[in-house]
Amino acid sequence: MSRAVSSEDTRSEAERPGPKPAPVPEGSRPVSVKIQRFNPEFDDEPHWETFEVPALPTDRVLNLLHYVKWYLDGTLAFRRSCAHGVCGSDAVQINGINRLACKVLLKDMLAAGKQTTITVAPIKGLPVQKDLCVDMEPFFEAFKAVKPYLIAYGNEPSRERIQSPADRERFDDTTKCILCAACTTSCPVYWADGSYFGPAAIVNAHRFIFDSRDQGAEERLDILNDVDGVWRCRTTFNCTDACPRGIQVTKAIQEVKRALLFKRV
Repeated sequence: MSRAVSSEDTRSEAERPGPKPAPVPEGSRPVSVKIQRFNPEFDDEPHWETFEVPALPTDRVLNLLHYVKWYLDGTLAFRRSCAHGVCGSDAVQINGINRLACKVLLKDMLAAGKQTTITVAPIKGLPVQKDLCVDMEPFFEAFKAVKPYLIAYGNEPSRERIQSPADRERFDDTTKCILCAACTTSCPVYWADGSYFGPAAIVNAHRFIFDSRDQGAEERLDILNDVDGVWRCRTTFNCTDACPRGIQVTKAIQEVKRALLFKRV
C-alpha cells in the first residue's frame, strides 16, 4: 500500500515556512543581557555578546539565559538543573556578584524608566571550559581533601548514634551547603592562589568537626592547619555575602580557627 504524502512534503524548501519567531510575552519589556562568551575551539580570549530579551518582572535570570539559548543562540553553554536554588549548578556572576541564576528575580533588577542591562559571566578562580561553564574539579578536590564524611573508630554500634537537639544545633548552619562554589569563587585569596582550600571546603569540614558523633575532628584540623588551610582567610566577608543559602561562612571559618587555637571542639 502506498503511503499518503502530505501537501507540506511536496513543497520545495523555499516554499516551506521558516522557524517561528521568538515569543514576546504580554507585559514584558526588553532587557539587554550581556554575556561573557568563550569557545576554546575558536577563541583565544573571552569576549562579550549582548542579546535583547523580553523579560517579565517575575522572570529569573535563568529564564533569560534559557530564552537566549532556545530562541537566539543555541550555542550558549551554561549549567542548570533543578532551577529552584537547591542543586547549586547555575552559579554565575550577575552584574559582577556571585549568585544562583535561578534565584535572582528581574523585579529586583529592572531599572525604572530606562533600559536595563544585566551582565552574566562565569564564576572566577576556576578554568572556563565554555561560556558560563567552569571546570569544577579543583573545587571538588579541595572539598574531598578535608574528609567531608563521618569518621568513627571502634566497633560498629548496635544501634543508631544518638544526638541531642543541642548537639545537632551546633553545626546546623553548615549542613546547608549545596556546593555551588559561589562562596569559594568570591574569595580574593582563592583568585590569587587556587591552592587555598577555600570557604566551601572549610564549611564542610566544620560540619563534621563540630558533630558530636564524629571522631575525625583532629585529622581535619591538622589538614586545615596547613599553609593552604584556614589561616589564609582574610575575613573579607565576600563568602558570606555570596552564599545563596544564607550560611554564616565567615563565622564558621572563625570557629575552625578557634578550634585550632584552643585544640578542640
